[in-house]
Amino acid sequence: MNPTPEKERAIPELVAEVYETALPCDQGHMLEQLLRPLGVLSLVAIADGVFAKIRFRAGWQELNVRLEDIHNVRSTDVIALVDHAQQVSMDAVDGLARLVLASPGLSGSAAAMVLVGLLLQRTRQGREDDEAKAMGMDDRMRDS
Repeated sequence: MNPTPEKERAIPELVAEVYETALPCDQGHMLEQLLRPLGVLSLVAIADGVFAKIRFRAGWQELNVRLEDIHNVRSTDVIALVDHAQQVSMDAVDGLARLVLASPGLSGSAAAMVLVGLLLQRTRQGREDDEAKAMGMDDRMRDS
């Protein structure tokens, strides 16, 4: 069973809530985690291109979110970023769980812990689904 659509919709809002209360250095790490897998077209299309400006400023290979970048990112931008990142790379969003747990500043909020719980649940469910698919393939191979 996959996480419910309500939980999937809650993840971007929880990420934005955690982002809003995070220290600037943690905000930068969160953005870097989410931006890394996204391509040019994605970045231009999301939040009026605010993330494309961040990504292109230092060159494509080096992603380094600066303090002035963080000031230009609103919580609605983060919601749009997470929505899109989930479609491109669940690992990028799920990786936020490790980031939150590793940061004393982030892991202290209730929203962060709810977010981590949802992300870990989704990751665990994805592994179980992959195992079930693999077992189904093994069964089909034996039957043929």
